Amino acid sequence: MSTGSNMNYIVSGLERSGTSLMMQVLEAANVPVIYDNERSPDENNPRGYYELYGGNIIGQLANGLALTPFEGAFIKITSWGLQYLPEGDYKIIYMMRDYDEIILSSQKMGDNSSSRHLLLSIDNFILGLLDKRNIEYLKVNYNELIERSSKTIANVGEFLGRDISKGMDATDKSLYRNRIKEEVEKRLKSLGYMKG
Repeated sequence: MSTGSNMNYIVSGLERSGTSLMMQVLEAANVPVIYDNERSPDENNPRGYYELYGGNIIGQLANGLALTPFEGAFIKITSWGLQYLPEGDYKIIYMMRDYDEIILSSQKMGDNSSSRHLLLSIDNFILGLLDKRNIEYLKVNYNELIERSSKTIANVGEFLGRDISKGMDATDKSLYRNRIKEEVEKRLKSLGYMKG
């Protein structure tokens, strides 16, 4: 990966789509990442959120934040914030995840505002903006990052022009929760429809 002085590197995607995990993968692979510790790790992100400005970077961007201080290193900006990107050169890793899993994960954090239609609309809107601006991005599926880590990480490395195989150390399957199939089975068992 060329960390040229004029290149902005971003990990993005909907909230709860695996953006923090991708930042962990990059950090484990010794790729430069920048974040602060204003938002502490918790049960939802036990390894941390990897955010800037305590998670309020979107507000900063909307008010004209320059990304010059972060050039050459990855920062995390959830998808809605990408509409406020200033002019510049970008490489973006855009995380995708099953919408039902995102909704379930959001509900466990107390957010009941998401719907499949809303999430799809945001993804389509933001990716359409990136296409219009000819911004280079790679879509990475969260589920495949967990289940087929080696292949997915190799694809990311190819996108960046750098070997990031050491990032495998960050993909911990035990942290992959909120799988719809498992959640449904758990509910069925609690109602006595399944044994085990």
